[in-house]
Amino acid sequence: MRNLFKPCLPILCGALLFSAGTWASEPAACKTVRMGVVNWTDVIATSGMADVLLTGLGYDSKQTSAVQQIIFAGIRDKRLDIFLGYWQPAMDKNIAPFLKAGQVKVMAQPSLSDAQATLAVPDYVAAAGLKTFADIARFKELLGGKLYGIEPGSGANTTIKNMIDSDRFGLKGFKLIESGEAGMLAAVQRAINRKEFVVFVGWTPHPMNINMRIAYLTGSEDVYGPDEGAAKVSTVTAPDYAERCPNVYRLLQNLSFSAAQESQLMVPIMERQTPQDVARQWLRDHPDDLRRWLAGVSSVDGQDGVAAVQASLK
Repeated sequence: MRNLFKPCLPILCGALLFSAGTWASEPAACKTVRMGVVNWTDVIATSGMADVLLTGLGYDSKQTSAVQQIIFAGIRDKRLDIFLGYWQPAMDKNIAPFLKAGQVKVMAQPSLSDAQATLAVPDYVAAAGLKTFADIARFKELLGGKLYGIEPGSGANTTIKNMIDSDRFGLKGFKLIESGEAGMLAAVQRAINRKEFVVFVGWTPHPMNINMRIAYLTGSEDVYGPDEGAAKVSTVTAPDYAERCPNVYRLLQNLSFSAAQESQLMVPIMERQTPQDVARQWLRDHPDDLRRWLAGVSSVDGQDGVAAVQASLK
C-alpha cells in the first residue's frame, strides 16, 4: 500500500507549524529569570524593559541590584542568569577574570553601540581652558584637587585611581570622590549652580546630556578606550544560557537600543517614574519596537509572544 504519511519538506513543515501558531515552550527551569542590575539609570531603564517583556511573556523576572563585580560573581555562582549592563571598555578589567575562567559569556551583538564614557566638565569650565586631560592639573586649585567618580569598584573609578597613582597627566595628589550616580550628579549640579569648577565621569546615553550643558574632555590617550571613550554595552549571561533557555536568549539578542532611545527612556525615570511604568508606556507608544524585540520569541508556555505582551499592557 502506498505510504500516505510521507515526511514533508523542512520548509513546508516550518510553515505549517507557524501557521498553526505554535512555538516550543521554554523548559520549566527557565521560567524564573534572575537579572543583575547596577545602579546606573541606563541599565535600570533597559533592565526595566526586559523585566516588563519577560513578565508579559509569563516569566518570573527577578532583579538584584548590586555592583558589577558582585553581579559577575553571581552569574559565576549560578545565583544570577543575565546582566544587561556590561559597558565596554569601562568594565573590561572587572569582567576579565570571569571571562578567562569561562564563568560568564558576553553576547556577540551589543545591545547599544553608540555610547561614550569619559571625563567631562561643565561648558563654562571648558570655555575657561579645561578641555583636555592634560589641562586638569593646571586647574587643580579651582577643582579643589577633586575628581568625581561613580560607585566604588566601578571601572570608571579604577581608571581614575590608576591615573592618580601613576601621575598620568600630572594627576598625582588629586582625590577621587566616589559615590553612586545620583550622588555624583547632585554634586555636579551644585557646582554648576555655583559656577564652580568640577571634573566628573560623564557618559551617553544619559539625561545629563539634555539637562546640563557639558563638554567631554579630549586628549585622553585612550585611558577610557579608543576614540575618546567610545563605548558599547553588551548583555552577559551564564555560559550555557543560550542552550538551556533559547527563548529568553532570543529575546536578549533582539533587545537592542540607540543612545537616543535610552536617553528618552531615562528622563522619566530620573523624574521618579518606575522603570517598569516607563517601559510599559514605551511599548504602548512604540509597537514597532515591541514587534522587533519579540520577533521569534514565544510566551513561556509556547504561545504568540507579541499577543501575550500586548495583552499584559492593557
